[in-house]
Amino acid sequence: MTLSPARVSVGTGVRRLTATLYGYAFLDDLVLLYPVYALLFSDTGLSVWQMSSLFAIWSITGVVLEVPSGAWADAVSRRLLLWLGPLLTAAGFALWILTPSYWAFALGFVLWGARGALGSGALEALVYEELERLGAAEQYARIMGRARAAGHVAIMAALALAGPVFAWGGYPAVGAASVLACLASAVTATRFPEDRPELKTGGDGWATMLRDGLAEVRRNRSLRGALLLVPAVASVWEALDEYTPLLVRDTGVAEVTVPYLLLLIWTGATAGSLLAGRCERMGTAGLAAVLVGAALALAVGAAAGTPLALGLVALAFGGFQLATVLADVRLQQRIDDKRRATLTSVAGLGSDLATVAVYGGYAAVETRTAHSTAFALCALPYLVTAVLLVLGRPLRSRRSIP
Repeated sequence: MTLSPARVSVGTGVRRLTATLYGYAFLDDLVLLYPVYALLFSDTGLSVWQMSSLFAIWSITGVVLEVPSGAWADAVSRRLLLWLGPLLTAAGFALWILTPSYWAFALGFVLWGARGALGSGALEALVYEELERLGAAEQYARIMGRARAAGHVAIMAALALAGPVFAWGGYPAVGAASVLACLASAVTATRFPEDRPELKTGGDGWATMLRDGLAEVRRNRSLRGALLLVPAVASVWEALDEYTPLLVRDTGVAEVTVPYLLLLIWTGATAGSLLAGRCERMGTAGLAAVLVGAALALAVGAAAGTPLALGLVALAFGGFQLATVLADVRLQQRIDDKRRATLTSVAGLGSDLATVAVYGGYAAVETRTAHSTAFALCALPYLVTAVLLVLGRPLRSRRSIP
């Protein structure tokens, strides 16, 4: 059978988009500084209080810039923001290695936080609209799930490579490798297609985009629910990720075994990403069931306190990653194209704020109990979210979007 020129063109366009996306996602997370930057801070002479203040600067930068950057992405080229962001991170990492000091680290975190804000919203909006233009929007869940998986593979590769590279060349070597990955990510981003009529005719300013987007959220109850679902699903498990090494170590394994069990947990999250395309049409009840199953796996796996039970934690992270991608799909299906990056960034802001709240709650709980108990208690918000999804199902079932 001979394919029509139009179908061949669509296939070529999707392949170009996905190849660029997967390469970008992989390079963006191939940062060998991830496993060792806390050691760099400590070896430079920073106190725990100073290191905590750096993490606060990082978080605050992302919170402040999240929504304005999304509105800017709708007003200008999204591709521009996607290649500009990695250049900021490269500059920050270079500062850390060349002039290690508190203020260099602080400026580096500001640049890193700005990079995260620039990419948040812009990437999802560009991918969804390009797929929609090609008539392939139904592939969004599968493609974004694979992109998340590519990022997870990059993180695992960084965990595996950081040790040997550090042994060979110390902090300058892992810093140089991280800078090169950022530069390669920026170059890859220039290959993203972007065919938006408003870029040619001139569109509204970013302030107008932001005002109109927030007005749409107030008017549209279905959109408002989808916006709230994203932080409800993503924030808790993504905050818990920062504490997984402590949970693993408390199972009694040797220090050298911790990275391998962390790889197991990341493998679970990667599998969840790859299942997104197959599970896109499971509907609200299915999504609620995934959240309940993952919550129970997290509670049981963490409370058991054994290395073997960490397999359940990996399963839980896979379920939460799957639900995160599906929540993003539901949001993209409800957004008007003109304000897509703006509203995706609003959801990102909700996730950032909720994540900070989880950090505070986790610290308050862990000071009184073990990490295993804190992890188990963090399953409760997912059970609440699942119940709210089921209770709200009759309203959404009358709408055309699943």
